[in-house]
Amino acid sequence: RFKQRDQMRKTFTSFNSFVLSCSGFLSALGNLLSQALEYRKSNKENSPKKKINVLGPVHFAIFGLFITGPVSHYIYHLLEVLLPNTVPYCLIKRLLLERLIFAPAFLLLFYVIMNALEGKTLADLQNKIKTSYWPAMKMNWKVWTPIQFININYVPVQFRVLFANLVALFWYAYLSSVRK
Repeated sequence: RFKQRDQMRKTFTSFNSFVLSCSGFLSALGNLLSQALEYRKSNKENSPKKKINVLGPVHFAIFGLFITGPVSHYIYHLLEVLLPNTVPYCLIKRLLLERLIFAPAFLLLFYVIMNALEGKTLADLQNKIKTSYWPAMKMNWKVWTPIQFININYVPVQFRVLFANLVALFWYAYLSSVRK
């Protein structure tokens, strides 16, 4: 019985490590995708060619590995605890909680962490928030609301981070371009 529990714990830990690694990898890939699209666009417009910023994917990988993966994991589990299936209208309540509380806070956290990783000042952060936070938040609500409805209510909790990471690949490409 103890061997079985130990084996389950090892499997769970391995799976979580895999999901966290995917968070880092897919975040970095989203940034590279954004840079590749920018590079391609500058070639078409005959503007000066932009070089690939190697630190961009590194920053996004750090954010995905240490922030996106773990924070999302615990938020999805918290939603299950706070609003189990037995709660009336739990499908809508989970979505509203995630979209109106978690999403704005997480986007702000993204701006703060990226600002720090890029070695920028508090004034840079304030300017970036003033100019691009609200448009990014509105786009977040448009893009992520139907995805999160499905994710939160129909994807098994252990696969939610992975599901969101696959969509986030394109979302991070968008955020990379918005933050410039």
